[in-house]
Amino acid sequence: MAVLAKIRQRSTIMMLVIAFALFAFIAGDFFSNGSFGKSSKDVGSVDGKDISFEEFRVKVSNVEKSQQGMTSTAASNRVWEQEVSIALLTTEFEKLGLRVGEKHIMEVLKADQNIGKNPMFLNEAGVFDSAKFKEYFKSNPEQAQYLKDREKDAELNAKYQIYNTLVKAGIYTTESEGKLKYEMEANKVNFAYVAGLYSTIKDSQVKVTDEEIVAFMKKNEKKYKADESRELEYVLIEDKASKEDEAEVKSKISGLLSGSVVYNQATGKNDTVSGFRSTSNNIEFVNSNSDVPYDSTYVAKKDLPATDAEQLYNLAPGSVYGPYMFGKYYCISKSLGRKVGVNAKASHILIGYEGSQAQNQKERRTKEEAKAKAEALLAQISASPDSFMMLAFTASEDSSAQQGGDLGFFGPNQMVKPFNDFVFNNAIGKLGIVETQFGFHIIKVTDKQDGVRLATVAQKVEASEATSDKVFAEATKFEIDATEKDFTKTAAAMKLTIAPTVTVKVMDEAFGSLGNQRNIIQWAYETGTDLGAVKRFEVANLGHIIARVKKVNEAGLMAVDLVKGYIEPILKNQKKAELIKAKMTGTSLEAIAKATASTVQQAADVTMENPVLPGGVGQEPKVVGNAFALAANKLSAPIEGNTGVYVVLNKSVIKAPVLKSHAAYVTKLKAQSASDSNRIVPALKAIAKIEDNRTQFNY
Repeated sequence: MAVLAKIRQRSTIMMLVIAFALFAFIAGDFFSNGSFGKSSKDVGSVDGKDISFEEFRVKVSNVEKSQQGMTSTAASNRVWEQEVSIALLTTEFEKLGLRVGEKHIMEVLKADQNIGKNPMFLNEAGVFDSAKFKEYFKSNPEQAQYLKDREKDAELNAKYQIYNTLVKAGIYTTESEGKLKYEMEANKVNFAYVAGLYSTIKDSQVKVTDEEIVAFMKKNEKKYKADESRELEYVLIEDKASKEDEAEVKSKISGLLSGSVVYNQATGKNDTVSGFRSTSNNIEFVNSNSDVPYDSTYVAKKDLPATDAEQLYNLAPGSVYGPYMFGKYYCISKSLGRKVGVNAKASHILIGYEGSQAQNQKERRTKEEAKAKAEALLAQISASPDSFMMLAFTASEDSSAQQGGDLGFFGPNQMVKPFNDFVFNNAIGKLGIVETQFGFHIIKVTDKQDGVRLATVAQKVEASEATSDKVFAEATKFEIDATEKDFTKTAAAMKLTIAPTVTVKVMDEAFGSLGNQRNIIQWAYETGTDLGAVKRFEVANLGHIIARVKKVNEAGLMAVDLVKGYIEPILKNQKKAELIKAKMTGTSLEAIAKATASTVQQAADVTMENPVLPGGVGQEPKVVGNAFALAANKLSAPIEGNTGVYVVLNKSVIKAPVLKSHAAYVTKLKAQSASDSNRIVPALKAIAKIEDNRTQFNY
């Protein structure tokens, strides 16, 4: 049962090469404790296929539980994307009549290391035994549903593998395409041209209206389609310590340095209490007076507070340093001595074998073969120590191979025991081999760091009750005044700063630079939260956010102010082009240059693959394409390019030598299209009718 639990916890058979896993034991308590406010069967649909609320709720719950720290909204969004993808792909599988058998499903199941390499399901040769796998579930009928669910997921995965293979097989590159690629790279054109650059006309000379921007978006509706959104402005009033609060903590911690006299009610006499400098029981003193418990760890210099590291590291045993500020704490520290080699740095080369946990095995080998290879590498490195890095690059089966085997600095017990013991029990420069569950490691100890043990009293600097009350009163006053009056003027009157406007969608949880503030976004979309509504939110460890609904953007085209910075220059250039073209009169380049107050320029050996004009103008594919198309000594009509309007005169076209085969260029194009199959789901989404009803529920 423990093994099955491990499979259940870690199993991650991938369903999609595309970003999401279709393995359905996803998890998160998005709708737990009856948090759904409405009774409904479906949370949405894809092309008329409903997504069941109950199944969705369970999957979200599972995701949140398995992914520590994941929020309910993030879990919901992940499962939603998965469910939409599954629905779209399943429809495609059905259209094609894809079927998979037991053998294919079993291959997918055993691809998961937690199943395929589980000792329970291996034969004596260490190979996965499907009979053992089936026998386990036959002997444990209570796990039948688990197996059924896994097989369902594996069936989907298997169908996707077939589907993806079919798609990839349909993506091919012809000899003609290879020839075109070759000619675009090798054919060259020489031409003269006159450029009327857009930059010669001031932006103030052309005006673009919001109506023109909307008209432009309507011509490109898919590109500028937008979901419903809200634009919120806000003021943050931080609940943080005042200067008086800081001074009080500093005074308090400074008072701990020297002894004090306190009245003892039991004896009726005054007692002298030792201070931090003179106390003989440092641990008890720290635990009695510090907000952070005593830590006996030896700390390397690099891990000490940067500003005070030098003083703390070189502090004589028994000496005290401080008070000093570290983060949000005032601290005083006493040195309890140093220790040699508290951190170590090492490089290694990992050689795995069948049955080991090496993740990047380059070849199949037995344990004996792996050991022999490790010993051969050790002998090679011993003879030529400088070869370690290069051998790690080429031979190591650990991710650290890309760093030449370098693991950086690490502390005791951060590595598996045999590895840890070798590194910390040997001197710098020592080479050797150890075996772990990952395989055989050729290890080189490259450096060590000494550390200092400090007894530190740390007291947090935080807002006092009086300060928090003052902040609360200020935030409440602003909320009331901003509700009744103008938000901007109220902020100015109270000398508060309005943060940059934040645009949020209904299922968002991130709120600008403030991170996850899901409750603010929920409020913005609640019935009754109208345009101009104001509300205060108290956020733990931060303060008070007073937010206002500045704008409501309905679903449809994107808001003009969101796209103006991108579209307005395009439309201005179009208007500038008309003004420039009107000046381009004449039957020769010289006449046109004179009319536009410019000069005739030359472009030599320009290709379509790299259609860059001289003089820092940049790429102008339309201009170069027209130059290629013109007959020799022919003048073009004005061409609207990326940076201006151009008139070109073809001087000559140099054709590339004829090749018998364009295989090299076909291969190049194939490499460029290798990931095209990853565009399947986005393409299916673009034409699907997807209804997302999650916002109808309270969560």
